[in-house]
Amino acid sequence: MGTTVIGRATFMFRLVVLGFLFFCAPAFAQSSPGSPAAMISDFRSKHGQGRVTLDAALTTIAHEQAAAMAAKDQLDHDVLGRFNARVGRAGAGRAAENIAYGYDSFPKTLDQWINSPGHRRNLLLHNASRVGVAGVKSSATGRTYWAMVIAGDYEAPKLTKPVKQAAVAKPKAQTKDACRLKILGICL
Repeated sequence: MGTTVIGRATFMFRLVVLGFLFFCAPAFAQSSPGSPAAMISDFRSKHGQGRVTLDAALTTIAHEQAAAMAAKDQLDHDVLGRFNARVGRAGAGRAAENIAYGYDSFPKTLDQWINSPGHRRNLLLHNASRVGVAGVKSSATGRTYWAMVIAGDYEAPKLTKPVKQAAVAKPKAQTKDACRLKILGICL
């Protein structure tokens, strides 16, 4: 029976560790110095813009774009449809997309975007706070297709109606008729 309890404890420990790695590792990865979000944030910071964090919805949109371009072996912003329609589900007020192909790493791709006026403008999108990046290799040519979606101006949470506060009884002000002693109609 002792072995079963130890076996269960070991199993539970491993399960907890795996759960931690599954749920927390992406958070650590996005803040690591070599991550795309950190690299983009560093560039933005050097140019007076705020940092960005990795966003799951934007990463999905970027991955779908990169995968579609790799599947068709075609560099095209509209390979999956208009950008505004694709990015709408992310809920951002402003968004931009950069695409590229042929670079074997994200740092090389980022460098190309930094040195291209239009791509650079997108990297420095004002009020951007979130980013998604993906690279997918074409099975036909072996080229890697990259997509980055950067966004900001997310809707503020809608405020609920304020809760009415309970009425607080105010002390009654003394009136002219409130006297301690009244003699011949004179209040004292």
